[in-house]
Amino acid sequence: MKILLTGCNGMVGSWITEKLSSSPHNLLATSRGEYRLDPDLLNQNCNFSPLDITDRNAVIETIGEFHPDVIIHGAAITQVDDCEINKSLCYSVNVDGTRFIIEAANEVNARLCYLSTDFVFSGEAGPYKETDKTGPVNYYGQTKELAEQLVMESGLHWSILRTILLYGKADPIKRSNFIYWVKKNLEEGTKIKVVNDQIRTPTYIPDLVNGILLALEKGASGIYHISGENVFTPYEMAVVVAEHLQLNKELLEPVDASSFTQVGKRPLKTGFIIEKAKTELGFAATDFRKSLEFVL
Repeated sequence: MKILLTGCNGMVGSWITEKLSSSPHNLLATSRGEYRLDPDLLNQNCNFSPLDITDRNAVIETIGEFHPDVIIHGAAITQVDDCEINKSLCYSVNVDGTRFIIEAANEVNARLCYLSTDFVFSGEAGPYKETDKTGPVNYYGQTKELAEQLVMESGLHWSILRTILLYGKADPIKRSNFIYWVKKNLEEGTKIKVVNDQIRTPTYIPDLVNGILLALEKGASGIYHISGENVFTPYEMAVVVAEHLQLNKELLEPVDASSFTQVGKRPLKTGFIIEKAKTELGFAATDFRKSLEFVL
């Protein structure tokens, strides 16, 4: 299978690139700017090409030349506050970029796998299933909802995989994440405030990558929720991390989200119901506590 990936330098994209570089698939990893991952990942079946998805001509040319069977579209601006501050850039990347990807995909008749987020929901009634009504509370979520609509109306063979609160083992080529932020502060003896009124089902990144590959290999179409099954607040996650590392959990102070000054509002209660992914894709989520054995 010929697969084109957007956003290969990102948190999820780096894991996808690593997984596919040793697979029989032919991968063209793309990202804005230079390649920032391990050069050893590049081989005869895994190549890199710079691609700014806001450049329509570049998108059409790159996809037209590679002629992929499948496009995994992971490139996006995901920082909630940055999206509120610079809405035009956020829209350009998250919505216009997706529109250009769709146009190019139609030209070569490629399937499209679009990576989305729990932030398309309001957070009033989570955990959510795929058929629940969306209603984002911040601009980032609004752009992802708009992009989802473009995908669903594209006429392509498409799948939308929503995920939530990602974490995984960090190293020099992978971004840090919430787990490592907690670890670092506890090891330094620093007291930290952690939100305890937001509900999530945190996602182990290798699980997400497996879910993506299952969707591709099964030719799945439609919306799928891919996440863990453990329901936690960030504070509860931090307590489990502290216990796992045998660090002082008294340094963790549970607080309401309202105690933080943030430009973009966050949904309070999201989390996913993943029965559809389990039943139709054969997806299996790693228990959060078990995953820490691999992460830390």
